[in-house]
Amino acid sequence: MRASSTVPLPRLLLAAGGIYTAQSLVGGLTFLGVPAVLRAENVALDRIGLVSLAMLVWALKFLWAGPVERWRIGTGGRRRSRELIVAGEVVVVLALMAFGLAGKAEFSIILGLLLLMALASATVDIACDAFLIEQFPENRRGLANVAQVGGGYLGLIFGSGLFVAIYAVLGWLAASCVLAALVLLFSVPMAIVREATVPTAPLTAAGLLNALRRHEIRIGILMAITFELGGRLAQALAGPFLVDAGLPLATLGLLNGGGGVVAGLAGTAAGGALAHRLGAVKAMLFIGCLHIASLSALAGTVALAHEKLSLLVSLFVIESAVMAAGFVVSYARLMALASSAQPGVDFTLFQCASAIAAAICGMTGAMLASKVGYAATFASAAALAVAVPPILLLFEHRLKRGIS
Repeated sequence: MRASSTVPLPRLLLAAGGIYTAQSLVGGLTFLGVPAVLRAENVALDRIGLVSLAMLVWALKFLWAGPVERWRIGTGGRRRSRELIVAGEVVVVLALMAFGLAGKAEFSIILGLLLLMALASATVDIACDAFLIEQFPENRRGLANVAQVGGGYLGLIFGSGLFVAIYAVLGWLAASCVLAALVLLFSVPMAIVREATVPTAPLTAAGLLNALRRHEIRIGILMAITFELGGRLAQALAGPFLVDAGLPLATLGLLNGGGGVVAGLAGTAAGGALAHRLGAVKAMLFIGCLHIASLSALAGTVALAHEKLSLLVSLFVIESAVMAAGFVVSYARLMALASSAQPGVDFTLFQCASAIAAAICGMTGAMLASKVGYAATFASAAALAVAVPPILLLFEHRLKRGIS
């Protein structure tokens, strides 16, 4: 059951959007900003690759979602989401300041601080997802998911592009301190918002077993994996394919940093509008059909007109927008499947399933492309997209009948 909140919706959206921007800022720093700076300082690629260990923290956060949720859920309907979120962001701010003071000399210290930030951010994410589910009515969660996904794209700009730009002019310490100040700033709306109580207290202790016993969660996990498979496969190969097709690295960087973010924000807004107008179920089916169109066009162009770089770039940008819209509508649908007794645990399982599937798609796509070529691999992505709408309809039918 949702909280009886008297907080205006814009304030809730600002609080959630600020936290998700701070979360993504840490991700952008870890996966884009720091590797670029370290490579510019001639750090060996095998050492830079260790930074990707932070991804494991996000993929495995379901392991501690239960204890986090049990602490977050107080007695009498009280929730401690805000306290947990703010505490986690304070840890991130302090780690960023230590990160700046450490400099680039000790790689082990840098890696340790990045892992600490990932751990704090992943824990905050559990609480913030539960906050959205409890504080927003179901017919307004599309707006909440816009703040969630849109904040993610904005955070990437700060954590990657801004960090690198400031580092180039003022150095490591200044760049780290600016990010720390931004995280602090983005956390202020959450720190001052009032979290409403939830009318009904949970009957059982939150945990993974309680989640996996429910058929809605098992189907939701399969839904999270299935819905994104084709897009994830194509997304993983976008950069390597365009480089092999002759696109200059500088242009690819602008495409990822500028065009990709703009497309992502546009897709996020479109996804929110669709979820609000059609409802999450119909919006997912609609985006699933758009995936068929965009990935089929991409696969056909790769196979028949791979020399037309401008057309290929345009199609990849369109697919990025469709992916962003897909995140919004799927999150809105999956949030509806989460139990009111432990929303943080349930939604975390959905997100971790999606993250693990993305990692597998990345590895599979690269191996498949090396064996059968890009054309066949993108055709496979389109074929996976074709299968999504009927599978979604089957899942919805099973949810209505109460079967796994």
